[in-house]
Amino acid sequence: MLGKGITLKALEIFEAVAETGTVAQGAERTGLSLPAVSQQLANLETSLGTQLLDRAHRPLRLTPAGRMFLARARDALRQIRQAQAELHVLDISHLRSLRLGVIDDFDAEVTPQLAIALAKNLKNCEFRLLTLPSHEIVQAVASRQLDVGIAAEPPETRQGVTGFPLLRDPYVLAVPRGFSLPKGREIEALAPLPFLRYDRGQLMGRQIEAHLARHRIAPEGRIEIDSNQSIMGLVASGAGWSITTPLAYLRARMFLGEVDIHPLPLAAMSRTVSLFTQADRMRDVGAEIAGTLRAMLVARVIGPGRDHVPWLGEAFRVIEA
Repeated sequence: MLGKGITLKALEIFEAVAETGTVAQGAERTGLSLPAVSQQLANLETSLGTQLLDRAHRPLRLTPAGRMFLARARDALRQIRQAQAELHVLDISHLRSLRLGVIDDFDAEVTPQLAIALAKNLKNCEFRLLTLPSHEIVQAVASRQLDVGIAAEPPETRQGVTGFPLLRDPYVLAVPRGFSLPKGREIEALAPLPFLRYDRGQLMGRQIEAHLARHRIAPEGRIEIDSNQSIMGLVASGAGWSITTPLAYLRARMFLGEVDIHPLPLAAMSRTVSLFTQADRMRDVGAEIAGTLRAMLVARVIGPGRDHVPWLGEAFRVIEA
């Protein structure tokens, strides 16, 4: 039997406080009061018979026991969240046709699980799934070539299209592992390395270029690629630096050990990944699929992302309905 204080809520609170470094931010993330969070943490430590947090430091630090327990707690929470996503019952069995477009950022972890969940519920349905760039997905939904699309939100809203926000994905610096970036002089330190550009024909590339232009920064670099894996491979090899997002970084699994990411040393910028449907139809279907996707993202993207890069915190998060 688990101790009385070892509850799912206590594990979620401990994870939130460990990641944010303060009880106040942990309370904000979990939607509880400060006294309630403090009591849950105290009960958890009492049940375990050990101290998990060193409260003498600000921000809070984990004790050695706390670091070990956090790793196990995250594993348990990830499994529970994944089970929750798999058990979500999609009310879409009535559909006779579903055309779905998904950005390739979801290919590794999310799209296969989503396809499995949909296939279980679409017994008598013609189902087509395409991987496309964001701007093509939104255009295809607007022109009714797709019923549902999952893509980064474009700067302009399209008439007749409804969006369900799913994920906040902040832009970050990607540099070769161990590359020194003195605080306050990051752009100057990057000058010796070429800038590796995302294809400016795609939404992500255009957003990055516009942000650099707003800050009057024009980094040297003649390489422009529409492949995230290739850009991460070049960064890993020491061939240059780039601006990317945590979602794109996590996709490049084979290069994670050779690439460091850092906060963007300019004004913060992020993209929002959303699910899109036509405004006059498929709204209920879109809401159902969005609910399933949010649970999958928490389990398969947000958790691993914060494990790899703890400082991301709330900047990288699922957007609740």
